[in-house]
Amino acid sequence: MLNIETLLNPPNGLSITEIIIISLILGMLHGITPDEHTWPITFSYAVGKYSTRGGMKAGFLFSLGFTIQRAFLTTLGFIGLAAIYNKYNLDGPVYAIVGIVMAIAGSYILKGKYLHVPIDALMRSRQHSSEIGGVKDVPLKMTVVHGLIAGFGFGAYASIITFVLAPQLPSVIYAPLPGLFFGLGTMLMQIIFGSIFGNILRLKKLTEEQISYIAKKTAGRVLYYGGIVFVIVGLLIIAFPIIDNFAIPTGNPIPNLDAIDIGFLLVVSVVGLIGISSIIYGFKEAVKLIKK
Repeated sequence: MLNIETLLNPPNGLSITEIIIISLILGMLHGITPDEHTWPITFSYAVGKYSTRGGMKAGFLFSLGFTIQRAFLTTLGFIGLAAIYNKYNLDGPVYAIVGIVMAIAGSYILKGKYLHVPIDALMRSRQHSSEIGGVKDVPLKMTVVHGLIAGFGFGAYASIITFVLAPQLPSVIYAPLPGLFFGLGTMLMQIIFGSIFGNILRLKKLTEEQISYIAKKTAGRVLYYGGIVFVIVGLLIIAFPIIDNFAIPTGNPIPNLDAIDIGFLLVVSVVGLIGISSIIYGFKEAVKLIKK
């Protein structure tokens, strides 16, 4: 019988079916707990689409890129190349790159301009206009890029599927399975959370025009300013790696809930502080613009 101890410390000698089930459940835990590689992105794009369908699509597309990367990661784990994660701390570079991509997407939404990098083509959209305020539509296709990049982030869940579960598989053909089902578990929960995030603005009685404006402004600001926060934290970790070791234990054994650390603080600052303040400020802006 599976329990939390078995999930977080899987024994040796597991069958392929048992590995798949454990990977799927770990993915669901990863998707439902506050993770800095998933929540800020899903929140931003889901709120920007301000609907159940749009939010679910945001969660799906982000997790699609994430799942592809995780399948690749467990394959590396099987053949031994993932050992690079034991030698080098990649959190700083991953945070910085994720932050840059977030800021690019946020800049596009807010200003209609974006940095001239190869991924620019992915941000082109036929739906550029907004009802008021001149903000651009939220480029959902960018969530796949975010997912691919964020998947290189490494934490407790990634360690389990890469170094414990993947090596137990009988051949390299099966090696992508732990990452694939871990990603599918994450995808399921991110779709659910995406639908919730996508409906936040509909809790208040606002016009469709107000909701559209607030949603896009919020998405743009969370991505832009949240991206800047990610870049700063990433560069600080690169310069001072000891920062990444900061953690205040909570006593909860579940990863992402077991400590107040840099990842948790990133979620709180980006989704909590920047996200909520952006919604409040966007509402005030929308009321003023429509009155004009």
